[in-house]
Amino acid sequence: MNLVPNIEPNYKNKKRYNTAKYPIRQPIFIVWLIWFLCWCCLLNKKYKVEKINMEGLKPPYILLSNHMYFIDFKLGAMGTLPHRVNNVVNIDGYYRRPWLLELIGAICTRKFTADLHLVKSINKVLKRGDILSMYPEARYSPCGITSYLPDSLGKLVKLNKVPVVVTIHRGNHLQSPFWNFRKKRKVPFHTTMTQILTAQQVKSMTVDEINAAIREAFEYDDYRYQKETGFKITEKFRAEGLHKVLYQCPHCMTESKMDSKGTEIFCTECGKRWNLNEDGTLSALEGETEFSHVPDWFKWERTQVEKQIENGEYSFADDVEVYSMPRCWSFTPLGDAKVTHDPDNGFVLEGFYNGETYRIHRKPLETNSLHVEYDYCYIKPFDCFDISTENDSFYCYPKQQNVITKLAFATEIIYQRTLNNLSKKEDAEVELSK
Repeated sequence: MNLVPNIEPNYKNKKRYNTAKYPIRQPIFIVWLIWFLCWCCLLNKKYKVEKINMEGLKPPYILLSNHMYFIDFKLGAMGTLPHRVNNVVNIDGYYRRPWLLELIGAICTRKFTADLHLVKSINKVLKRGDILSMYPEARYSPCGITSYLPDSLGKLVKLNKVPVVVTIHRGNHLQSPFWNFRKKRKVPFHTTMTQILTAQQVKSMTVDEINAAIREAFEYDDYRYQKETGFKITEKFRAEGLHKVLYQCPHCMTESKMDSKGTEIFCTECGKRWNLNEDGTLSALEGETEFSHVPDWFKWERTQVEKQIENGEYSFADDVEVYSMPRCWSFTPLGDAKVTHDPDNGFVLEGFYNGETYRIHRKPLETNSLHVEYDYCYIKPFDCFDISTENDSFYCYPKQQNVITKLAFATEIIYQRTLNNLSKKEDAEVELSK
């Protein structure tokens, strides 16, 4: 493996935001103010917050939620009143408002890094007798289905020995899909808050058993929810942006040549077109409908990336425009750089800033998933991905188009593959030592 040492950008002694802060305990007036503002925002929405197996449950407990869009926070607030809640928030959520996030008791972190202080902050919140809320997928769902859940979740729950509640939002993705969040659709919301583990169960279960229970509770599919509920999405722009997640044509197999407009998604290479119907299903305008269920297409793409990695055919290299976020008040433009990604080395980002070279290396086991953004609103409205270290975040805008979904797939697959290979190696060494 070509080990590349990290050389941070030369910021000329500018201070970075200190993420290693313990969160304050929410003042009661803040709890009620948050609830009132969220209630006002939901006045014109059709929603239901249903509590299951929650009778008599009081904090402290860990609240795990799926993540579709910002409205998740508002619906969550409807279910936790009158209790104090500390939310884990990525540093870009602090952009231009760190004082506000600190005031409401948020816990700052950088996505997909080994943040030991985050574990300490979580423990502190629970010992105070409050609710610790986190979004373990650490991203908006790209396709309205369950994303990657880390094994460390079970360890975190076991360490704190408190009940676990899982919140699943349904309809949020369909109303504001990650691939076109600017155009809202009229969709009913249904949120369930379910206590899946009591404190006693947590104490008696293994980490693997806890992880299995969490993963089972986290199974969701917004397109299946639409089919079961029977509502229609009639907006004429409903397919626009869908090509960002359905980037590979299942007809001619070409990657990154998909596009969309109105209610249709189509391949610019072979010309095949599909319609996204009002009931959420897909149908080919001509010939075979390879996938009528949007998530099935998405999952198929992942299997294609798995095959490329297993066959030694996967690698990624591109020129990127980089913006970093060492602080919260602004993004720092670092200019153009080069990034590579492969199964042996993971991510390597190399650039030049303030008269010096910088080099960021994240090995396969240092990045279990990838933060991607479609049409990112904070910097400029194009697709990007974020490579984070423990004290900085690098938002990379690739020159190649429609590649970041595949890059996210590859990151997770390479991480899991490397982890499995390491485990097999350790098992073999144990056997040899006997």
